[in-house]
Amino acid sequence: MPLMRIDVIKGHDEAYLKQLLDIAYEVQLETFGTPQGDRYQVLTQHEPFEMQILDTGLGIERSKDLVVFNLVSRPRTTKAKVAFYDQLATRLHEELGLRKEDLVVSLIGNHDDDWSFGHGEAQFLTGKL
Repeated sequence: MPLMRIDVIKGHDEAYLKQLLDIAYEVQLETFGTPQGDRYQVLTQHEPFEMQILDTGLGIERSKDLVVFNLVSRPRTTKAKVAFYDQLATRLHEELGLRKEDLVVSLIGNHDDDWSFGHGEAQFLTGKL
């Protein structure tokens, strides 16, 4: 159950943003093996000055097409994480023309007792999920 928070700079049309969300979901299914329908995505659009994402000394130049993914998820293997990064960058580049330099991803691991999907219940702990 990854919760994806996706930040972009304003200026993309609805079709582009929908495809970005769809690609991210498909890559999640493929690399993390999550069940169909396990889709929790929040996309936020920002003014350019609201996103200051530098290169951390790597020599990466960002453009106005910058996309930042922050995923909160149950623990994943290093292999699955690396596959997610690679497949997401590749598909966004091939299908949307997003430069790989404009993709930043951060995964934050958590555990079953860190989730409630509604009703004030911990569904992973109660066995409902």
